Amino acid sequence: MNILIDINHPAHVHLLRNVYFLLTQNGHQVMVVVKEIPSAMKLLGLYGIPYLNIGKKDDALMKKGLDQLVYDRRLLKLVREHHFDIGVGSSINIAHVSKLCKMKSIILDDDDDEVEPLFAKFGHPFADTILSPVDTPRKSKKTIYVNAYHELAYLHPNRFTPDPSVLDDAGVKAGEPYFIMRFNAFKAHHDVGVVGLTIENKRRLVDCLKAKGKVFITTERDIDDEFKPYQLKVSPEKAHSLMYYATMLVGDSQTMTSEAAMLGTPAIRCNTFVGRIHYLEEEEHKYGLTYGFRPEQSEAMFAKIDELLSMPNLKEEWKTRRQKMLSEKIDYARFLTWFIENYPESQKIMREDPEYQFKFK
Repeated sequence: MNILIDINHPAHVHLLRNVYFLLTQNGHQVMVVVKEIPSAMKLLGLYGIPYLNIGKKDDALMKKGLDQLVYDRRLLKLVREHHFDIGVGSSINIAHVSKLCKMKSIILDDDDDEVEPLFAKFGHPFADTILSPVDTPRKSKKTIYVNAYHELAYLHPNRFTPDPSVLDDAGVKAGEPYFIMRFNAFKAHHDVGVVGLTIENKRRLVDCLKAKGKVFITTERDIDDEFKPYQLKVSPEKAHSLMYYATMLVGDSQTMTSEAAMLGTPAIRCNTFVGRIHYLEEEEHKYGLTYGFRPEQSEAMFAKIDELLSMPNLKEEWKTRRQKMLSEKIDYARFLTWFIENYPESQKIMREDPEYQFKFK
């Protein structure tokens, strides 16, 4: 089978890297294309995944719309040259192009329709199949619901083993408390009007946490000068291992919050997406792995941090909560590989028997 994977964000490298290797090991031809995102391209290089850069990604909303037309044209040319059978990704372009050729599109989307209305309006109608976490509010009847989170494609225990050498890289001792802070840029099309941690709360968080352990800060874009002494310098492919051993993650990122939850690390998130994204609400209210606060709830956020850090068995409790979550979810990379390899029969199987997915535990 000839397969195209489209990468639009660094998180998509993690989402699809295991699927890429499983597919190539099974004899399939797989081409990876990526927007010109330095962090995504660096990750692809670190994992040894060949890729084709299809152009720069802009922040301005109007320019994003024009860029999509450019990406569509470039992808359509590639598809016609290479005769791809299936295109996969969290990609509006894969969906568009699949309507102009014989290639089928499988779109991976874990956000609610109201959170990303442009993708829902201009991407979903063109897709052949949409895969989403169970109970994600979705209007499209093309959706197949899966008992997994995107982060389980690379952080499920079948796919991830933490590397303790990362502690030496970070300069911390085994068992020493430390905290990871993540500051988001909110530059995606669905981030218009969204805010996260204020600069005042960032300062207050640093002061609060550094009194209890080392603090490492990672940002989506350039870091503020005052936070540079705390800048995380661990190699990107080791970041999840550092997160696994961390005492807590605090920030305003959706993806890293969910990653921490998958690893059994307590996570605190503060932004205006709180209460609006189903999979994070499930991780919080069903499994108790994370807590979300809106910006106006900062005092409650600091109170929760103090409460958690006063628990003597914090990490052990989170391991128990994580295990409950894992017992009810599947190995998403293994499932997705099967779904692609057996498409469209796999789609028929899932519609007739959704429980079939639990073969991929």
